Amino acid sequence: MSVKQIWVDADACPNVIKEILFRAANRVGIQVVLVANQPIPVPRSRYIRSVQVGAGFDVADNHIVQQLAEGELVITADIPLAAEVIAKGCLALNPRGELYTEENIRQRLNMRDFMDSLRSSGVDTGGPASFSKADRQAFANQLDRLLVS
Repeated sequence: MSVKQIWVDADACPNVIKEILFRAANRVGIQVVLVANQPIPVPRSRYIRSVQVGAGFDVADNHIVQQLAEGELVITADIPLAAEVIAKGCLALNPRGELYTEENIRQRLNMRDFMDSLRSSGVDTGGPASFSKADRQAFANQLDRLLVS
């Protein structure tokens, strides 16, 4: 599947990942749309734009899902959003370079729900590991694979 456009769940997307996306947009001439509840500065480019949506739970996610078309890629760490993206037959990639698939998304949703249950019962589950150079490289490599396929 050739990627036609990239959507970014930009509120929590690391800046280093946005920079990789900006370079890729200009290099291969693909549209990148950042969606967030707050203004997101983007470089001047015919391939890059940002959309600010209203505040509220899942407003940015809902905007992305409503606008999403076949052959598009969504960059997100939000597992429920990734599940919706996959259900629409599109691609979802997290900022650490993991491609969500029909095969792994159910497991990710179950783990997310399990961790939510633990946290709500008072268990300290810690947070995600710090974002590393290896994560950045894994993302860049996976993005390149998707853009040349």
